[in-house]
Amino acid sequence: MSENRISLTQAEWSVMESLWEAGPLTGREVTQRMEQSCGWSRSTTLTLLSRLEAKGALESVPAEKGPKVFSPLLRREDAALGETKDFLERVYQGSLSLMVSALTKKQALSQKELDELYALLKGLEEENHA
Repeated sequence: MSENRISLTQAEWSVMESLWEAGPLTGREVTQRMEQSCGWSRSTTLTLLSRLEAKGALESVPAEKGPKVFSPLLRREDAALGETKDFLERVYQGSLSLMVSALTKKQALSQKELDELYALLKGLEEENHA
């Protein structure tokens, strides 16, 4: 992911989710999906598509004889990682261990989740010693 991360509002995230799930989509298809899932008007969705295109999160390509087709340029994984980094910095001063500690104090982890965390930590430790 580039250092110039694209920040998404909650509404923009909803539009991007639609494109990540089913894209590329025409403007009409996106507006129909947003109307069904969020109750948004056509103009609201088109405004969000324009904003996302200006941010570089998606691109539109005019079809030869038809409407524009919108495709995500920003990968979901990159957007999620950026949001996670921002949250970690803002709420836990960048401390992953502080965040995990806070989460596990309020919510018991299943054995499967503990095993997954242990495997992740073990893998990271092995990478650091390689």
